[in-house]
Amino acid sequence: MNVPRGSTVGDVAYEIGPGLGDDTVAGRVRPPDDGDWDLVAPEHELLEDVELEIVTDQSDEYLQVLRHTAAHVFAQALQRLYPEARLAIGPPTDEGFYYDVTGVDIDEEDLEAIEAEMADVIEADHDLERVERTREEAFEIYEDNRFKREILDEEAAGEETVSFYVQDGWQDLCQGPHVASTGDVGAAKLLNISSAYWRGEEDNESLTRVYGTAFRSEDDLEEYLERRREAEKRDHRKIGREMDLFSVPDHSPGCVHYHPNGMVIRRELEEYIRGKNEELGYDEVWTPELNKAELWKPTGHYDAFKEEGEMFAWEQNDEEYGLKPMNCANHAHIYGDERHSYRELPLRYSEFGTVYRNEQSGELSGMLRVRGLTQDDGHAFVRPDQLEDEILQTLKVIQDIYETFGLEVLYKLETKGDNAIGGEDKWENATQALKNALEAEGLDYEIEEGEAAFYGPKIGLDARDALGREWTIGTVQVDFNIPERLELVYVGEDNEEHRPVTIHRALLGSFERFVGVLIEHFEGNFPLWLAPEQVRLLPVAEHSYDYADEIAARLEAEGFRVSVDTGDRTVGRKIRAGHDDRVPYMLIVGEDEMEAGTLSVRDREEREARDVDPDVFVEHLVAERDEKRLEPDFLD
Repeated sequence: MNVPRGSTVGDVAYEIGPGLGDDTVAGRVRPPDDGDWDLVAPEHELLEDVELEIVTDQSDEYLQVLRHTAAHVFAQALQRLYPEARLAIGPPTDEGFYYDVTGVDIDEEDLEAIEAEMADVIEADHDLERVERTREEAFEIYEDNRFKREILDEEAAGEETVSFYVQDGWQDLCQGPHVASTGDVGAAKLLNISSAYWRGEEDNESLTRVYGTAFRSEDDLEEYLERRREAEKRDHRKIGREMDLFSVPDHSPGCVHYHPNGMVIRRELEEYIRGKNEELGYDEVWTPELNKAELWKPTGHYDAFKEEGEMFAWEQNDEEYGLKPMNCANHAHIYGDERHSYRELPLRYSEFGTVYRNEQSGELSGMLRVRGLTQDDGHAFVRPDQLEDEILQTLKVIQDIYETFGLEVLYKLETKGDNAIGGEDKWENATQALKNALEAEGLDYEIEEGEAAFYGPKIGLDARDALGREWTIGTVQVDFNIPERLELVYVGEDNEEHRPVTIHRALLGSFERFVGVLIEHFEGNFPLWLAPEQVRLLPVAEHSYDYADEIAARLEAEGFRVSVDTGDRTVGRKIRAGHDDRVPYMLIVGEDEMEAGTLSVRDREEREARDVDPDVFVEHLVAERDEKRLEPDFLD
């Protein structure tokens, strides 16, 4: 629809209908050619052509608006109890909100009192009023708050007025949007406290970050808290300690140490993916972590990673070196080291390649956010006429992989962003090839406008775990630009030189992140094929040790990871220990079993069967492992 320039979001809503105008709490706007949506207040003026969506309390975005108001409720409650507290920023997040503050010493024990004060603010049902003030007035209000003054200097530069939201006489510099009153926040909860750097820069002042969440109702809040409690039970860092899988010591910040049990899981994953790579026709290579920085300059990676401060780089003997942040330039070097005919393509290189990203210390999180990571990386160099088929075959294998782990895959097509390099026609061809492959395979996908890497569009693979959480893991990317920048060629049927197309793909992403996701997805109860310890023999007494060793040797000969518990604990305690260690199967052997040549089989679900023929059990175990079944099912 057409409205006069300068009309507000609210004006448009009322133009559509008085009821919609009354119900409008925000608007979602974006320029027609821009992929970024902004959530704005009803008072936001429309000064250019935009796409506009009206947000009411029935919209998906309403919860984000409500949580923004909850952040203000927290800030008001905090300053009631601690007038000396200075506020920085307090945005909504996917799961709630946070507010960065300074000038006040608070810890987890103080949250209950602040929460009670928040409840009073909510119950009072104060109206939120948007007020425009001059920048000069704003600077006077924040005379002793350098954070708000910096926001005014940088984000409101050139503006004559800035907006505040006022509730019960308390105010905060804010663009909005917000719900109508504090009473619209149905339920709020403060979750935890951490530290954060101003603007996310480690050289800046450290602030106290208080996290919270808010919902329309107490029931919605309780449902969320229950999911959160379940997630805490599954925390990969907690389970990793319990199962002795990995550590991230202070001397290697952001770099995972795999303990023997964790290395079993990683090795099994490597072998599984190595087999999938062989199915797809990949040849395995290895390239070093240390390279001269010149390697990444032609591709654009050097500028991209240096600009974000993500590359570990240094100068030595007047030469700049770095730890590789990705593998593609090294694989391109291998391709370019020889001359290739069109008959040789596709050429495919895979590598379990370790790369390094200089993530900020405050963002590191166990195995899920690291500085050193090993990718199951691969690059296929193909002719343009082979492109769609190559993508399609990769997608077929990806579906099989994630089904093996019981993970639902969400496909997201990420399209050209503002940082893109290369011509428009190449981007269109690459994006269309990805679309065609997704649709040929009958896969549902979302389009994420403007989210692609600078060198080409991609299919992002998100895995949904047992709790319904989504994790960004693998990727399939089409790249016309790097072959051109590195002058990669093949000799065509016409005896002329042509450019190949590069497909970047990681099936699992990084082993570190994927193992962390699997730990939480399975809650440490790994399928038999992945379990660090697959079978534990529990002899009832010393006289059955030899029989236990005999069964263990038979299982080991079939390639199983087996232990014999010869401790002096009771069988009941041995069973409890095996259950706590998440061992898929425990075999109880006593005098009766030894005389009959049988087994008593117990699984970690506490199901049990007696008088089991060892031949039958071993045959089942081999099938369960080789078929990569998700659950121990001998006792089904």
